[in-house]
Amino acid sequence: MKIIKEKLKENKKIICKVIKIIVFILIFVCAVKFITHCELFEQNKTENMISFTGHGEVSAVPDIANIDFSIQKDAKTIKEAQNQVAQIEKKVLDSLKTNNVLDKDIKTTNTSFYPKYEYKQAVCPPIPLGAGRTGISVDSTSAYYCPGDKQIIVGYTANESITVKIRNTDNVGKIIEELGTLGVSDLNGPNFAIDKEDSLKDSARKLAIDEAKMKAKKLAKDLGIHLGEITSFSENGNYPMPMYEKGVMGLSADSSVQAPAVIPKGENLITSDITITYEIR
Repeated sequence: MKIIKEKLKENKKIICKVIKIIVFILIFVCAVKFITHCELFEQNKTENMISFTGHGEVSAVPDIANIDFSIQKDAKTIKEAQNQVAQIEKKVLDSLKTNNVLDKDIKTTNTSFYPKYEYKQAVCPPIPLGAGRTGISVDSTSAYYCPGDKQIIVGYTANESITVKIRNTDNVGKIIEELGTLGVSDLNGPNFAIDKEDSLKDSARKLAIDEAKMKAKKLAKDLGIHLGEITSFSENGNYPMPMYEKGVMGLSADSSVQAPAVIPKGENLITSDITITYEIR
């Protein structure tokens, strides 16, 4: 009896192990099938999509102009060069203030100074008469090339870079003309822009979305399909593009009197390109 009970106990252990293995295999197979089914579902879901693009644009006259320039001076010492830059800077700031440019719209973006170098050719002392090995006499007042050129500092350059935002765009030509007479260099601009263009970007985006939805509605009707939820949205653009108008820059009829330059502002074009993807039901 005892032997029979022990064998039954062993058989139960074996049966339990076999059942565990079978259960594990079944779970593994079900998991594989479930994952495969999900992948096929997602693949089919991705295939049942359709995308539409839309373009929107809004134009507006720029209300600000940005310019940048440098003030650069050379002198024997750093202090002298910086003082000369400061003198011109004061004249520039006075001019900008006279033209109603606000202090908050004038910004120094960089100040620097650096040495100026020249190569100095080394010259050896003259050779006395009769001192040459070849027996050829050399004039005592002459000099000859001697190796050992070197770089020496001959002065310093001070530089200051400034950017200016001009809110009264009608004064741009006058301001640039005055800056040109005050000794500034590397003047760039004007770059016309819209100070607060977020609302224009929103309007351009709305037009692009409306166009994409109109395309979607029409195509769904033509194909006889039903569109489901929007699955994705993307946007490109929202970049201001200048559109210039005709203008003149130059002198007045009397060539002896210079007229302020007339700088055309044109319009800035704000664009938005979007893509909307729908489910197909």
